[in-house]
Amino acid sequence: MISLLVIIYVVFVSLGLPDSMFGAAWPVVHTEFQIPESFASVYGIITGVCSGGVSFLAGYVIRKFGTPKVTLVSILLTALGLLGISFAPNIVVMMIFTVVMSYGAGAIDTGLNNYVSLHFKARHMSWLHCCWGLGVTISPLVLSFVLDSGNSWRSAYRIISLMQFSIALAVGLFLKKWIAFDKKQNIDIEEETKDKSNEKLNIFKIKGLITSILSQGFYCSMEFLIGTWGASYLVNVYGSDPAIAARWISLYYCGIMLGRLVSGFVSIKANDKALIRGGIIFSFLGLLFLSLPIGEIASAGLLLIGFGFGPIFPSILHSVPARFGKKFSADITGFHMGGAYGIGFFVQLIFGFVATATTFKITPYVLLAFCILLFIMNESTEKKVKL
Repeated sequence: MISLLVIIYVVFVSLGLPDSMFGAAWPVVHTEFQIPESFASVYGIITGVCSGGVSFLAGYVIRKFGTPKVTLVSILLTALGLLGISFAPNIVVMMIFTVVMSYGAGAIDTGLNNYVSLHFKARHMSWLHCCWGLGVTISPLVLSFVLDSGNSWRSAYRIISLMQFSIALAVGLFLKKWIAFDKKQNIDIEEETKDKSNEKLNIFKIKGLITSILSQGFYCSMEFLIGTWGASYLVNVYGSDPAIAARWISLYYCGIMLGRLVSGFVSIKANDKALIRGGIIFSFLGLLFLSLPIGEIASAGLLLIGFGFGPIFPSILHSVPARFGKKFSADITGFHMGGAYGIGFFVQLIFGFVATATTFKITPYVLLAFCILLFIMNESTEKKVKL
């Protein structure tokens, strides 16, 4: 059990590594390819469609092949995608390899989140997502170091790709033990749900599911918006150097990592409901600080925003079996992931065109609006389900 947890922890690091690369690198990537800055929105929606599409199908794929095999293949796809991007001669080739990377990311994301929510306690979900936070914190730092050293952003992608291949090797070496553990756990779940064997999944009949998906979608809208456009916001509004902007974004992801580390300990006493509400409050305060007219120092609010974001995503996912049952938890987790990605990337797309056509100064106010929507949807879900 301990060795399996260690492997899953490492895999969660691999989940985070690619997620922050694009947004942090975009200020230099779009300049090299000589394309408009707003094109990041188109790029983002392609990523969202691929990741989200796989998430909707993940329940079937996981049941057919098992989480261990899906995880290994997904990491390899992500590593290949990153490597391909590093050699891309233009934006078209870059997007092709992004599709490969996104298919891998979507499958592994749904599979592991469902797996942990079924087999491990809430604190492990928070700490595992803390490892994701470590991954997304590392990537901008690697990029910043590479740029400061006078090298191309491509070198950073190759470094992250090599890290992914190394993690895939570790999973491959442990695969047989993981498959054996997985079979035993699946037998236990089948015994627990055999009285519902004829039940069919209808998401529109499950109380609170739609609002739960929306709440995760509004959260992802904020997380993706900062991840993709945060560096551009700092460069355009405050005139920050791209390398410095990448460090600020790394601070934001560091906040997410710290928030998940702390919430893991808090979850020993507090339930998912309390963690989600607390996270929304902290992130709202951070967004208020980011909106203050005090110059670049307002960027420090990114740390508090990230800290608040920390427990929200893992707590929503961990609550899926308790809220909606174990029978279709993989499918429902997939709907959460797919719906959240779809909403998040659509918002990111629209925001990119609006901000580049008007001003990036609207960023903190748009984020505040989505934070309020997140609170409303979460409270609506709580009223509809019995935890």
